[in-house]
Amino acid sequence: MISLAYKNIIKNKKDSLIVILLITVITFLFFIGNTIIGKASRSLRSSYIESLTGEVVLQKKSQVTMNLFGANAAVIEDYFNIPIFPSSNEVLEILRNEKNIAGFTPLVTGSAYMDLLDIRHPVLLCGIDPVTYFDLFPGIILLDGNFLIPEVSGAMITEDLAKDIQNQTGRYPEIGMPFMFTSGGDAGFRIREVPLTGIFRYTNPGQFMKDIVILGAQTVRDLNSIRTAEYIDAELPDIDSFFVDNFSLDDSINEVSYDTSLFSTDYLINVLGSQTERVLQMDGDWHFILIRLNNAVVIGSFINFINKRLEPYDIMAVDWRIASGISSILTLLIQFLFNAGILLISITGIIAIINILLIYIFRRVKEIGTLRAIGATDSFIRKLIYSENIVYSCTAGIISIFVGSFFLRWFNGLGITITNNILINLFNGNILHFDFMFSVAVSSFMVAVILGLASSVYPVEVAVKIKPIVAVQRG
Repeated sequence: MISLAYKNIIKNKKDSLIVILLITVITFLFFIGNTIIGKASRSLRSSYIESLTGEVVLQKKSQVTMNLFGANAAVIEDYFNIPIFPSSNEVLEILRNEKNIAGFTPLVTGSAYMDLLDIRHPVLLCGIDPVTYFDLFPGIILLDGNFLIPEVSGAMITEDLAKDIQNQTGRYPEIGMPFMFTSGGDAGFRIREVPLTGIFRYTNPGQFMKDIVILGAQTVRDLNSIRTAEYIDAELPDIDSFFVDNFSLDDSINEVSYDTSLFSTDYLINVLGSQTERVLQMDGDWHFILIRLNNAVVIGSFINFINKRLEPYDIMAVDWRIASGISSILTLLIQFLFNAGILLISITGIIAIINILLIYIFRRVKEIGTLRAIGATDSFIRKLIYSENIVYSCTAGIISIFVGSFFLRWFNGLGITITNNILINLFNGNILHFDFMFSVAVSSFMVAVILGLASSVYPVEVAVKIKPIVAVQRG
């Protein structure tokens, strides 16, 4: 059958070449387009997963989708406040016992104006837990100074932000230099001053990441007016009781005396500590929990699983695209729209290929009728036509991948330079360069095969209806 199919293809070279050419063009467009979009998607994925968001982000349920610094869509309110994370202690315990999680860290975010050397610069704030944050993100590279440490106030800025400061002031920021942050809101203005502890860079910075300042969580909470603890009032002891057993009044000398061994600062602390109940509630002082997954875990499957576990806590899990903001979402949308366009082109191509194959079948009526006359079954005729079209598809798929790879190599050799910051961040460099992606090549080959098979269905059914008498009638 394979030999017969090959002979038929050679015999009808003109029709075969047209079919192969149509499938090749469609597959080539799919290969090139998805390679370009895949490059941008991989760059964004590397930027955010390894440096900022992790694969999965937990956040409070909201009517609008949120990224780490606000809403992903326009909201009616003048100011959109990221809701405080509820029941964090219980959620952290669930995460600690989840085997698919490689690590996690809480995060509180905000925005402020940074004042330094007579300049004011708007920045994005990441309030972190230093114990877990830096181990989770290998994409943060320390260039100068030190990483933040627990219980010590400090600020870390990006290398790009430090260079911006140098360009504006003529002075490069030095470790230990005081940075002042100012934020405003319904509660009024808040100002905090902390020293510069480190300068870092992201391995592959995203669009807005150069303006991120890493601070201790408490500093960001203070700037955002986030209540971190709540004390429940309790009854204080009667102040007179402090003096009942410790003071005496000598009427003869009209002076007050007291026993210094009993009445002291330690005594007051002990009395207050024993008679005052202080209840500290630490829940609700984070905005997000960032999660890194083990390598073999599928992000979508994990999100579906963890959302069921967290349903009672009014919390939802989202993937890194949602948490990183508009740029990642737009890349996904562009990929969807591009492939939707390829689908429309494919439908048009399938219709054209069907017409060509039908003409091809009508030309072979005598041949197919003769095969039926000598005992060929419907199954044999179907296999014969499908075999020929699979050869068309596989040939077109291989050609499109080969031509596409050659095109990418030629394009990379041009060394095209880009100056747009968005494109630089999107493609991870100021020189356009696209690598061969095996996954895209496999997908392209499968597209070629599907096009060939989809185009064969109707012509095959026409072929199996040809009767032996037709061959006799046509001599």
